[in-house]
Amino acid sequence: MLPSEPAPGLGWRATLDLGYENREGRTVLARRRYCGPLRVQKPFYPEGGAVCHTIVLHPPAGICGGDALDLSVGVGEGARALLTTPGAGKWYRSAGPDARQDLRFDLAEGAILEWLPQESIVFDGARAVMALDVRLAAGARFLGWDIVCLGRRGSGEAFLNGSLGIETRIDAMDEHKWLERAFIAGGSAMLDSPAVLAGATVFGTLLMAGVDPPPALLERCRALEPMEGLGAVTALPGLLVARYLGQEAEAARNYFAGLWNAARPAIFGREAVAPRIWMT
Repeated sequence: MLPSEPAPGLGWRATLDLGYENREGRTVLARRRYCGPLRVQKPFYPEGGAVCHTIVLHPPAGICGGDALDLSVGVGEGARALLTTPGAGKWYRSAGPDARQDLRFDLAEGAILEWLPQESIVFDGARAVMALDVRLAAGARFLGWDIVCLGRRGSGEAFLNGSLGIETRIDAMDEHKWLERAFIAGGSAMLDSPAVLAGATVFGTLLMAGVDPPPALLERCRALEPMEGLGAVTALPGLLVARYLGQEAEAARNYFAGLWNAARPAIFGREAVAPRIWMT
């Protein structure tokens, strides 16, 4: 994980530990432990009992300097879970200490997890650290995305101060499949560099791990384009990576949702069923 730690005695400390089990073909939320302001609503089953939909809530809504959020999810053998969030995450300006979010997902043999959060808005002056660690057993599959908005473009706010650190790691059967680290300083030249963000204020990554996408699916995904900005899809052994770069969070969400709609039947054997919270 990235080395930053919240300053002692400052901010919220919130942990949420979820465990899903397959009980005779129905996925149930069998473990739910929490401390601090990080919770889940009751499980939903909009596509039958095989897939458990869950909404992760952070009641304070915003993440401030010194806050530390820790979400751990275990998906048992043959269980299937889909997690999302009710709205954009807001990372507020910090007077000094970093704010941190750590996500750890452990998938047992044959398990499936879909992590489909709404975007993260990093305010000017925020000091944010976001880490994701995914571990897959044999036959497990994962699809997840993250969308980051630097500053608040609609309010005319640019990301001129503060910092953002990102670390993403995926291991499958103890083999490293993906490791990515990034550090973006507010106001730095890399924000406008053609080799990095090229002036974009919104960027995102979608990762699908645990299966090699068939050629027809890869072709279909590459044919999809965002309504604004740039999108690209790359296939690696046991991994599909999609990127978005642009100015609109909605364009990023719609692009990734389109890829999810295309991939889910081919890879997970089910048509995509959007979480109901997206409709509100």
